[in-house]
Amino acid sequence: MDTSIVISAVASELVSRFISFLSKQYSSSTCLKQNLQELQRLLLRAHTIVEEAEGRYVSNSGMLAQLRTLTEAMFRGYDVLDTCMPLEQLGDEAEEEVSGFHHTWPPFAVITRRRADDLAKSGALSLRPLKHHQVESTVRNLETTVASMAEFVVLLTGCERRMSRSPYSSYLYIDNFMFGRQVEKQQVITILTTKEDDDPSRPTGAAITVLPIIGGCRVGKKTLVWNICSDDRIRSCYPCILHFSGDEIQRIDYEEKFCRYVRTLVTVEFASDVADEEWLKFQSLLVASTGPGSKVIIISRLEKLARFGTVSPVRIGSLSREEYRYLFKVLAFGSADPADHPRLALLGRELATVFRGSLVMLNVYASVLRSSLSVRLWTRVLELFRAMARRNLAVFGEHPTTLLERDGSAVDITEFSPLSGAAASFRLVLLTTTTAAKGGGASDDGAEVLPTMSFGDTIAGAEILPDRFRLVWKSRLPPYTVICANCAAEKKPQHPVSVSPRSKRQKLCM
Repeated sequence: MDTSIVISAVASELVSRFISFLSKQYSSSTCLKQNLQELQRLLLRAHTIVEEAEGRYVSNSGMLAQLRTLTEAMFRGYDVLDTCMPLEQLGDEAEEEVSGFHHTWPPFAVITRRRADDLAKSGALSLRPLKHHQVESTVRNLETTVASMAEFVVLLTGCERRMSRSPYSSYLYIDNFMFGRQVEKQQVITILTTKEDDDPSRPTGAAITVLPIIGGCRVGKKTLVWNICSDDRIRSCYPCILHFSGDEIQRIDYEEKFCRYVRTLVTVEFASDVADEEWLKFQSLLVASTGPGSKVIIISRLEKLARFGTVSPVRIGSLSREEYRYLFKVLAFGSADPADHPRLALLGRELATVFRGSLVMLNVYASVLRSSLSVRLWTRVLELFRAMARRNLAVFGEHPTTLLERDGSAVDITEFSPLSGAAASFRLVLLTTTTAAKGGGASDDGAEVLPTMSFGDTIAGAEILPDRFRLVWKSRLPPYTVICANCAAEKKPQHPVSVSPRSKRQKLCM
């Protein structure tokens, strides 16, 4: 009798705890769905404000700071939504597959965690469902930020509207608009359209205004400048716009190059440092040959070149993780709705993570994936990239994204060839060359003519790659930057290349 009482009590306690667990899971699922609905509503309001600000000239520094804060909060919100919504959709699919149970069984939180775990075990996914408090914190932060923009919206109505507008995230024009950089663009336009007498930051007696734009490798500095030079307001201010490289300024003949006594905007891109004497000589040439109000933009990765500026430099950083993921989603899905492809949405986030912020990788891969919304293709592309990353970490001690950002660096792309494998006696090594502003794919005079392939031809691993060829990628945005790379098969080393302990500890996002 005593034993049956104990068993009954234990069973009753277990059932009570199980019911309590299910109740909490259901409550958590309901709250999560409510928060996601609220997040979608807030993102719509935030995106409306940001897109309206993009269509106007905003010169007030305080408003630009507010715009930056709103943009950052908006992309964090999109990042959370893009994490949760595919999992919710997979949960809905799982609910439909369950037979013999009520439609609310099992609870959403259990389903999404199970589906995410299954994808993680398969190697396709490394993310986990966000905690309820993380989603709620994002919603409250965005809600506070949007609420604080009331004064901004009122002031925005007084800002001049642009003649033409580029779509901010329109799927119809994804290949030819500049993403983001709205705050930096407004800052540069303000400096370029400010009269010298009205510019408080300009040193007294400065002969010509010089604006340095400093940023890392391939973060979009030239794209930003060319986009600004195409703006109607800038074109109306500067009848003549000229572009030079750092090497050209040493041998310029102003009688041929410059528009004599006309207000001119000059951009100069420096790949290396230049002597002060050479710069002063070029600056004097500009003053003597161009009209009043002419200005210069310096474009460079080198922070030391900011010393030539007469105004504070505009610094261009890499896109935030949230901005980068959002851009990849827009480019990879094109006119398709990511909500209709939840598994691809999760794979796309994983790809955006392993690319480590490379805009070249983003554009190359997105154009290939957009052509086929196939889970099999996207999974294969992710697996090949991970295999290539592991090989380059083992051989060169660095991630391929880091290697590709440096001209002249070798990158092992053997994994992209169907004939690759441990038994192969050769490996394919890609060697990037200098970035050209125009043209593409043509060999220099006297150089060997190699068959040309696009990066898209290789990354899916479907084609047998020749022993020697040239890879070419051309940006779709002005100034249409071209990146070339010569690729050749070479014999594998007999012994593994030694890699420093520090390099071995580098984390590969998997």
